Amino acid sequence: MPRKATVSRKTKETNIKLTLNLDGKADYNIHTTVPFVDHMLSLMSKHGHLDLNIQARGDIEVDYHHLVEDLGIVLGEAIKKALGEKLRIRRYGEAMTPMDESLAQVIIDLSGRPYMVYKVKFPRGSSQIQNIPVSIFDDFFRALSNGAGMNLHINLQYGRDAHHILEAIFKGFGRALRMASEIHPRGKGIPSTKGTL
Repeated sequence: MPRKATVSRKTKETNIKLTLNLDGKADYNIHTTVPFVDHMLSLMSKHGHLDLNIQARGDIEVDYHHLVEDLGIVLGEAIKKALGEKLRIRRYGEAMTPMDESLAQVIIDLSGRPYMVYKVKFPRGSSQIQNIPVSIFDDFFRALSNGAGMNLHINLQYGRDAHHILEAIFKGFGRALRMASEIHPRGKGIPSTKGTL
């Protein structure tokens, strides 16, 4: 059975509907009204072999923060829901991903306990892409980690271009999630000595 989930979130600031298939074929249809965010989430889907459908809008005339953070919340909740009881998953995933001059490391533990380390320092003069603050992606991944109950470590090894840095991170997240959520061929039950995740 494919591990799928649909999650909706509607507030006075945002309206989001997201469908995720962890066992997908990298099919994506993403419309958030922010083209750069669509691009990043499409990369995540493609390189994580996730099917991802997102229809979202928010009060971006005020700020991008509400929409981007809420997308993280919804995606995290969908990951948690799609994983179900987490039977036989690998649990841990990691990816070291280059994008031209940038190199990013993403490590995931689907532990059920949210925690995030985000060591990403953008070069001086790279505080925005178009008019989107790059700091907002820290909030996106923190919300995702909390929503999924995921231990998430994101470390930028090096990079010069803000677009390339974020591209390496989003591709790496997709790859690490694919690895962590895969069914282990020799796995039995829940991958924890506690008997629960």
